[in-house]
Amino acid sequence: MGRGKVTLKRIENKINRQVTFSKRRSGLLKKAHEISVLCDVDVALIVFSTKGKLSEYATNASMVRILERYEQHSYTEKELNGTNNQSKGSWTLEHAKLKAKFELLQKNQRNFMGEDLDSLSIKELLNLEQQLEAALRRLRLKKNQMMLESISELQKKDKSLQYQNSLLLKKIKGKEKELAEPPLVDQQTQENMVSFQLNLGEAYQAAGCDGELEDTQRESQPLTVIPYWMLNLMSQ
Repeated sequence: MGRGKVTLKRIENKINRQVTFSKRRSGLLKKAHEISVLCDVDVALIVFSTKGKLSEYATNASMVRILERYEQHSYTEKELNGTNNQSKGSWTLEHAKLKAKFELLQKNQRNFMGEDLDSLSIKELLNLEQQLEAALRRLRLKKNQMMLESISELQKKDKSLQYQNSLLLKKIKGKEKELAEPPLVDQQTQENMVSFQLNLGEAYQAAGCDGELEDTQRESQPLTVIPYWMLNLMSQ
């Protein structure tokens, strides 16, 4: 017995409908690939599920190129037919083109995130892997460059701080040396001391105390320290 004619209608059972959709979609994508290879033709297939999930196939992953050809063909056909809705049709095709590009970008983004890889062929997977490896190399190169620049900046700051510390240490050592040395009597104070001794000797001579003055000078000759009040008196 031959196979009877099957009437096409919507499958009411949700589970059966989903199973049928998955099987028919896989078969449809397979047939689209086969006809593109066997007949050397450009094929573009777009399928949206009831939940809005996109499934697509394009020869050599050139969906945008095929849509551009379709747009040009449609535009030329409309010009030949002399339709009055040329402007409206152009906007409609432009909208379809932009929508297709947007959906393609979304699909590529999901693929880069490791999602929706079942519909990709081996060639497309290899191309995706190469793109990810190239992006990873650029990312590592930029990271290493930024790290080297940061290290160089830190080294410059370290050298500047070391130089400032050395200057501060020199200043501290100089202050400590100044504080450790005893105060020196300046030349003016020494001249005042000599003048005071001469005046003192003249005063003793005028008073008739030369012998006592000599004894006093002889006894006081080893003394080298002048009292503080006498230094103040001579400086005045």
